[in-house]
Amino acid sequence: MASSGEDMTNDEDVHPAAASMAGGAHLLGFSDEILLHILSHVPSTDLILSVRRTCRKLAALCLDKSLIHTVLLQKDYQASEDKVKQLVREIGREIQQLNMAGCYWLSGSTIEHVARCRSLVKVNLSGCHLTSLRLSKMLSALQHLRSLAIDVSPGFDASQLSGDCKATLSRVRELKQTLFTPSYGVVPCCTSLEKLLLYFEILDRTREGAILSGQLMVGQSNVPHYQNLRIFYARLAPGYINQEVVRLYLAVLSDRTPENLHAFLISVPGSFAESGATKNLLESMVRNVTLDALQLPKSWLNGSALLQHMKFSNPFYFSFSRCTLSGSHLIQRVINGGKDLRSLASLNLSGCVHCLSPDSLLHKAEDEIDSSILETLVASCSNLRHLNLSAAHHHSSEGLGRHLCQLLARLRHLRSLSLPVCAVSDSAPRADRVPAQPVMHAVPRGFGKKVRIGVQSCPSPFLGQTAPQPSSVFWSLLKSLPFLEHLELIGSNFSSAMPRNEPAIRNSLPPCSRAQNVGDSEVAAIGQLAFLRHLTLAQLPSILTGSGLVSIGLQCQQLQSLSLANLGMMGKVVYMPALSDMLKHCKRLKDLRLEQPYFSANAQFFQALSQCPSLQRLCLVSRSGTLQPDAVLAFMARCLHVVVCHMFTGESLATCKKLQQSLLRSFQAERPALNVVIFPLLHEGLTDVIRDVPMAHLDEITLFKSRVAEEPPNLWTGGHAVSMDDACSPCCEGQPATVGPGAAVLSGQLLPPIVLSDLDCDAKGGAL
Repeated sequence: MASSGEDMTNDEDVHPAAASMAGGAHLLGFSDEILLHILSHVPSTDLILSVRRTCRKLAALCLDKSLIHTVLLQKDYQASEDKVKQLVREIGREIQQLNMAGCYWLSGSTIEHVARCRSLVKVNLSGCHLTSLRLSKMLSALQHLRSLAIDVSPGFDASQLSGDCKATLSRVRELKQTLFTPSYGVVPCCTSLEKLLLYFEILDRTREGAILSGQLMVGQSNVPHYQNLRIFYARLAPGYINQEVVRLYLAVLSDRTPENLHAFLISVPGSFAESGATKNLLESMVRNVTLDALQLPKSWLNGSALLQHMKFSNPFYFSFSRCTLSGSHLIQRVINGGKDLRSLASLNLSGCVHCLSPDSLLHKAEDEIDSSILETLVASCSNLRHLNLSAAHHHSSEGLGRHLCQLLARLRHLRSLSLPVCAVSDSAPRADRVPAQPVMHAVPRGFGKKVRIGVQSCPSPFLGQTAPQPSSVFWSLLKSLPFLEHLELIGSNFSSAMPRNEPAIRNSLPPCSRAQNVGDSEVAAIGQLAFLRHLTLAQLPSILTGSGLVSIGLQCQQLQSLSLANLGMMGKVVYMPALSDMLKHCKRLKDLRLEQPYFSANAQFFQALSQCPSLQRLCLVSRSGTLQPDAVLAFMARCLHVVVCHMFTGESLATCKKLQQSLLRSFQAERPALNVVIFPLLHEGLTDVIRDVPMAHLDEITLFKSRVAEEPPNLWTGGHAVSMDDACSPCCEGQPATVGPGAAVLSGQLLPPIVLSDLDCDAKGGAL
C-alpha cells in the first residue's frame, strides 16, 4: 500500500469526524477487509481528496489497489474541474478502469487529463465533450486500452486521428459509440473488435431546419472490421436518418457474418423495413451462428419463420418487444415446446399483445390469456431475473391458481418486473364492486432509525391489524418476491405527454376497464418489498387518496427512483397529501419523475420534497399544470444535491424563462453539473429545447419509458454480456434465501449489520 499523505503526523492524529466515528460506532475497529468494503461505496473524489486525509489508517486503506484501480465519476455531480484534475494527479498512474460517462459539465481540457492515466484498460467517456484532436491526443498515450466508450458529435473528423491513436484503436476490443451525426466514428480503426455497441441519436434536421442526409462523409472508410465480433448491439432513436445510417453499418455484416457472433440485438422504435442486405444477413445467421441473445425489429419477425430456424445455445436474453408474436409461436419457436431455458436471465415481451394467447389473429384486447402458455413459460424459464410484460392487456380468468400473478409468483429469482395495471386485477370489473379502502396508518414523527444492511427495520403495514392479511393475487405475488428491486405498473393504454422528438401529446387513451379494480390497497401492498429501489406507477385511475404511497414511503427504505404518472382522476390531483406524507420518509430517494395533468407545484409540494435529503434529479410534466417560482427557488436552496430540475407545465414562456434564469444565476456556480429546463409543455419549441438536455438525464428521467429488460444485463458494465452471477439466484434452489440484495458478503460469510446511513450504497455499485 502507498504511504499516507504528507499532512499526517502520527497514528494518533485523527480527524474530528473520524474520531467521532471511532468513539461512537467504532468504525475504525473493523478489520481492513470490512473497512475496504465500506470505502468501496464512497465516491472516488471524496475518498482520495477527503477521507484519505482523516487519519493514517484510512490514508493507507484509501490507496489500496482494490479502490483506486477502478474509479467511478459517473453521477458524481460534485466532481468539479479542480477535483477531477487533482484526482488524476494523485492516483492517475494507478487507474486501470475509469468511468466518466455523463460528465457533461467537465470541459474538454479537463477530459484531456485522462491521458495521464497511462495504465488505463477501460474508459467510458460517453456524454463528455471531446473533439477529434483531443481524442487523438488522449488515445495516443493510452497504449494498454482495450475498452472505449465515446460520443461522435457534429464536426468529428477521423482524418485528424494520429497514427499512435489509430494504433491504440487497433487494439480496442470493446467499443461503445453514441452517434449524433452520420459517421462511422472510430469503428473502421478498431480492427480487433469483439463487442460493438451503437447508439444512434441523430436528429433528422439541424437547428436551422436543414434536412440531414444519411450518407456518411466522403473520404471515410466504409469497411468496419467485424471478423472477430461476438456482440453487436444497436439502439436507434426515432427518425429516418438513424435507420439509414444503421443500414450502412449492417451492410458489411451481411457480406460476411462473424463466426463467433453470439449476441445480435437491434432496438428500433416503430417500423424498420427489411432490405436485401438485411435478409442476406439473417439467412447467414441462420446458417452460420448460434446465439445467446437476440433482439430484432418487429417487422423482421412478424409473419416470419426466422425464429423456428435460428439456433440458440444457453440464451440469456430475448426481446420481442412490440412483435405480433402469438403464444403458440412463443412456445413452439422460442421455448421449443417447453425446452429447459434455465439459462434465460432476461425476457422482454412488452407490447406483445398476443404473446399469452394461442392465436394472434383471433385475440382481442379484452379476451383472457391462456394460462397454460404462461405456465409453460414459467416452468421453462425458472431462473428469470428480469421480465417485462407491459403495454398489453393480459387479463386472467377467475379459475383457481390460474391467475397471471399466481403463476409469476413461481419465479422466485425475479429482481425486476414490469406489468400492465389490468394484469394484477383480481377479476373482471363488476358494477356492484366498490374499490377496497386501505387501512390508514399513523405516520411516525421525528427521527427514524438508521437502516441496517440486509435487515428490514420497518414493520409491515399489515402488522398489528385485527383483520386478516390481504389475500389479493397481487399482494401474494409480491410476498413471493421479497428481493424484487425494480417494479413497474403501467397502464396498458398509457402514453406519456412528452414523446421523443415530437410535439407534446394533448390527448390520451382511457385506461383499461379492469384497471378500475386496482387502487390504493394494491399500491399499499408494494410496501412489502423491503429491497425495492426503483418504482414506476402509471395510469391507475382508481387511486382515491394515495394512502398506499405512504405505506411505500414507510416500508421501502431503499427506494432511490420514483416515477408517478396519471394517478386517480385526470382532472383533479387527489393524492397530494399522501404524496407529501410519503416523501417525508424517502431519505434515499435520488430521482423523482412526476407526470400529472393539472398538478400544482406549490409550496406544500416543495416543502415535502425538501425532506428528501438525497434527491438529485426532479422532472415534472403537467399539462395545464402550475408552479410557484418562489417555492421552486426555496426548494433548490434547501436541497443542496439537486442538479437536475426539469419542469414542463402550463405556465407562460415568460414565466418559465424568468425562473430558469433565476435558478441558473443562483446555483450554477456552486453546482457545476446543474441542468435546468423550465418550459411550457405545449409550446412548439419544446423539441428544440429537449435536444439540449444531456443524454444521461434525457434517457433516464426526462422521458418516460419502461426500463425493465430494456437491454441485456451488464451489456456494457460486465466483461461479457452477462455473467453467471446474474443468470443464477444468489441462493440455491431448495435452500432458504438468507442473503438478499443489500447484504454485505465477504469470503462467503454474511457480515454483521453495519450502519451505513451516511454512506451512499450505490456510489460505486457497478463495475465499468
